[in-house]
Amino acid sequence: MTRIETTFNTLKSQNKKALIPYVMAGDPNPTVTVDLLHELVAHGADMIEVGLPFSDPMADGPTISLAGERALAAGTSTRQAIEMIKAFRQQDTQTPIILMGYLNPVEIIGYDHFISLCETAGVDGILMVDLPPAEAGTFTQRLADHAMNEIFLLSPTTLPERRRQVMRHCGGYIYYVSLKGVTGSASLDTADVGKQVQAIKSETNLPICVGFGIRDGASAKAVGQYADGVIVGSELVKHFTDIAADADGSQIDAAKAKIMAKMDELRTALDSL
Repeated sequence: MTRIETTFNTLKSQNKKALIPYVMAGDPNPTVTVDLLHELVAHGADMIEVGLPFSDPMADGPTISLAGERALAAGTSTRQAIEMIKAFRQQDTQTPIILMGYLNPVEIIGYDHFISLCETAGVDGILMVDLPPAEAGTFTQRLADHAMNEIFLLSPTTLPERRRQVMRHCGGYIYYVSLKGVTGSASLDTADVGKQVQAIKSETNLPICVGFGIRDGASAKAVGQYADGVIVGSELVKHFTDIAADADGSQIDAAKAKIMAKMDELRTALDSL
């Protein structure tokens, strides 16, 4: 059983919802990320999605796209991002870490070597946005052989055949994209999200976590009535928008304080369900 699966089992026994923050590795500079991950856990994160910076992130809106640009400009590579997880694991051996990114850097590194690096670092799940489930069989099995889950996206426009393919290959949890758009989009119809989540739950026993469009405690609580967890990215990442890579510690600390205040708001809202 993976750390992701164990965590969801524990949360279910406690009647709690998962809070899954997303941060970009290396944003605003590579020295920030490891401490940031520990602070997120201290403020209620049950697991964390860590973005791998990429130059052409098709699913990301302006906030996270710019975070990736800042990370790349600061010199963060995919290998360095994985090393950050390895450093995090020196103190935290429990909190699941999911890497979220795009296939191009993985292709360059090589699938087997990438998986080996992730296993050594203590990664628990991989979400490759542009890996079609119909072509994921070998990759899925390789990850499973190394006690990692492959996470897939479902959206309001996912066709039935692709949905079945996702159900066949997905592990850990299903990431349900709550709206038609990119990360950070504003419109969120929680009633429709609830309907869609319930439909997915009728087809799988996997936990369903909802992301895209969750901005505050109210929206997290509304979605949490239906989902097993909520994923929040842009609302956290945005606080690094105006922080330069060479910013002094006080600026970075102020940005992190705003991120943690949002985490506290989200955690309190989910725990009130």
